[in-house]
Amino acid sequence: MTVRFRHADAVRAAYPELSTGALYAAGVGAPADTGPAAAVYTARAVTRLAGAAEGEFPEVLAWRRAFSRMGVKPTQVRSASESLLRRLRKEGGLPRIHPLVDLCNAVSVAYAVPVAVLDVDRISGPLLEVRPARGDETYTRFGGGDEHPVPGEVTFVDSAGRAHARRWTHRQSGYSAVGAGTGRVLVVTEAMHDGGADTVAEVLKTVQEEVASLWTATTTTALLTPEAPEFVFGD
Repeated sequence: MTVRFRHADAVRAAYPELSTGALYAAGVGAPADTGPAAAVYTARAVTRLAGAAEGEFPEVLAWRRAFSRMGVKPTQVRSASESLLRRLRKEGGLPRIHPLVDLCNAVSVAYAVPVAVLDVDRISGPLLEVRPARGDETYTRFGGGDEHPVPGEVTFVDSAGRAHARRWTHRQSGYSAVGAGTGRVLVVTEAMHDGGADTVAEVLKTVQEEVASLWTATTTTALLTPEAPEFVFGD
């Protein structure tokens, strides 16, 4: 089954500064050592953090403004990229989760924008849409157990009504988290800052090149715009 990924018109209207890119990769289940590549991108972020805290980065500030408009306190509920940068600054490293996730987290801190990685086989098609929640969607916490998003918060929702994120780029769902059995992934990167379109394009190019060098994988990418708002992926 193929899946259509898009942002709802309401999201694009409310956040016209949004830039988005998506990558689909099939064949990433084989073992791979992403440590050396991840170290390069993490080092880039460490160098930048030496000059300023993440809260001063324009990429982070843009997401804070977006979160404020979504109705949450941005210094309490942080975008994934800000949380990773904060952890890197305080602890000197990033968590080790899965080779591909570790790589994408390192790319995320290098470019200071969120990079989500979802297990495609845990997404119910034919539509995965970034839209305001109604409140009846099901979100699975990483530690187990389900909850419902707050009505109005932006989330990734599939055709089965499953929410694959809370508060947009704050936290992904444990249900579609990449694990040992994952073979196909959807990678989504989003930016809100001035110049975000260029950043998103560079992130996509970087991830695609790294995946191609580390796995025997088939990849497709797309930059999503109001004129071309959908990315169709899958078999």
